[in-house]
Amino acid sequence: MINIGVLGSTNGTDLQAVIDAIDSKIINASIKIVISNRENSFILKRAKNHNISAKYISHKSKTRKEFDQEVTDQLEENNVELILLIGFMRILSNEFCHQWQDKILNVHPSLLPKYAGGMDTNVHEQVLANGDKETGCTIHFVTEEIDGGPILVQKSCTVDQNDNIDTLKQKVQALEGKAFIEAINLITNK
Repeated sequence: MINIGVLGSTNGTDLQAVIDAIDSKIINASIKIVISNRENSFILKRAKNHNISAKYISHKSKTRKEFDQEVTDQLEENNVELILLIGFMRILSNEFCHQWQDKILNVHPSLLPKYAGGMDTNVHEQVLANGDKETGCTIHFVTEEIDGGPILVQKSCTVDQNDNIDTLKQKVQALEGKAFIEAINLITNK
């Protein structure tokens, strides 16, 4: 069994998919802690609803390095072996990336390397503006290069003529949870 820590700033939709996969024994893992830099983020409430330790750590008035050290302290205290970034709206310090090398997975809402560095709806907006016929999500290892780490899993879907930013976001988000589950299984079944 692998101990997972989750960093998130938003709703944690993909967290629910991982929780459900653990409950269904699809993945052999335990979520030890969910950490958010936003006190009222739903990801913290989602964790509490499932009796998972949830911790708010403010990033205000702290350097990136100071914030990342506080996060590391919590992850280490909970014996975390794998970190999932689920809607985490912060860039991690180089020190954090090096310390947790090959132990941090991020989900990106495009088929990397396309739209690397883009976030959330901006990526879907670019996909539509460029007339792409296909989009999807990528699970990749986090390195100091934003969205540049080794790719582990990609899932794709078609872009339909009547798609808009919201429908595209829903389609891609539906793939993200499945991609995380596949990536966790790849790591735990090495």
